[in-house]
Amino acid sequence: MHTEDGSGKEGKKQRLLLKMISDYFRLAVGNLFHRKLRSWLTVLGIFIGIAAVVALISLSQGMNDAISNIFSGLGSDRVLVMPKGMFGPPGTASSQAILTQKDLDVIKKINGVKEADGQLSRILPSQFAGQTKYPIVTGIPTDQGLSVFTSISQFDVVEGRMLKGGDKFKAVVGYELTKTTGGTFKKPVLVGKTISIDGQDFDVVGVRKALGSALFDTQIIVPRDALREITGIQDELSVIEAIGNQGASLDDIASSIKKDLRRSRNLKEGNEDFQVQTPEQLMQTVNSILGIIQAIIIGIAGISLVVGGIGIMNTMYTAVLERTNEIGTMKAIGAKNSDILTIFLVESGLLGLIGGGIGVAAGMLLSKGVEIGTEIAFNSVLIRASFPWWLILGALAFSFVIGTLSGIVPAYQASRMEPVASLRYE
Repeated sequence: MHTEDGSGKEGKKQRLLLKMISDYFRLAVGNLFHRKLRSWLTVLGIFIGIAAVVALISLSQGMNDAISNIFSGLGSDRVLVMPKGMFGPPGTASSQAILTQKDLDVIKKINGVKEADGQLSRILPSQFAGQTKYPIVTGIPTDQGLSVFTSISQFDVVEGRMLKGGDKFKAVVGYELTKTTGGTFKKPVLVGKTISIDGQDFDVVGVRKALGSALFDTQIIVPRDALREITGIQDELSVIEAIGNQGASLDDIASSIKKDLRRSRNLKEGNEDFQVQTPEQLMQTVNSILGIIQAIIIGIAGISLVVGGIGIMNTMYTAVLERTNEIGTMKAIGAKNSDILTIFLVESGLLGLIGGGIGVAAGMLLSKGVEIGTEIAFNSVLIRASFPWWLILGALAFSFVIGTLSGIVPAYQASRMEPVASLRYE
């Protein structure tokens, strides 16, 4: 007499379970393809919502990554000091406060500061090839303080050279100014050319690498002494950068800068007319702003997902009515309430999953198209599409869950039908 051991019985149960699951999916897929037009119209709501969510999140994530790269170019070993109330480009502070050479001298003496220096920025009329534009002109030191700025990748050049000691009326231009078409000027500002800034000619000696920001890519960098001479501004700095010693805590340095500047400027705590930030703090601020924008946009896109869920619910209600006789037949031959419930839940879940799959593909194509379009039109590296694995899997799982939840009530109704009444239904 043949007997099965425990492992044999367990294997048989697993095979039966897999067959039941495959039967559920086969029936669900068959029913969806039996009513193709209705199925496609139903997934449309899910498709639009998922496409919008994927496109928006991928673009915001890509922007976040691009901004992170830009901030990494600022250097992770430095603290930035700016006038409080600064809004927009350096040198356009909305407050009356300014930074001076005295502030720089105070910062240089702070424990933990390896070196520090400041830059001066102004928006000035610049003429080239018969055109006048108003880019940001930034003056940096060309003496021993030059290394404070040239030690970070933000000041890397792709043509020519960066400013050096002894330079006066020399200039390094942003990448956008060198474009042959669609650039700032009608003609490219190349190395060896001369550009007039506020009436003073400057020889172009270098081109800075593209940073993907119009603010930086149209910027002109000149010696600070030359900028002081043409503007008449002597004792003012737009931004002071302090580099910390290796191993020093930037947070501690920032706290010391605040404390010493308050004492030097005779200010009480909480009434500072300056702001001190580390790159990490700046990045946190940007991330919080992007997070709020992303949440609002996704919330708006989520409305279409709700509409899509309602569409699935409506379709499943219609399917229950149309298949009342079929439900009665299945129950008459032994199908349990749980079987009927599972069949309809799988069907509604597949509607959501199909819509989600199409939506993911459409969202990826849409965001990639936006990336390529903005790069061609604006030469910007800020708009980038990023597709992390959690976004793709999360979108598919969410669409399946939305579909399944939308089908719960119709599926429950179908499972509770009486076999005799179902067979008599016309």
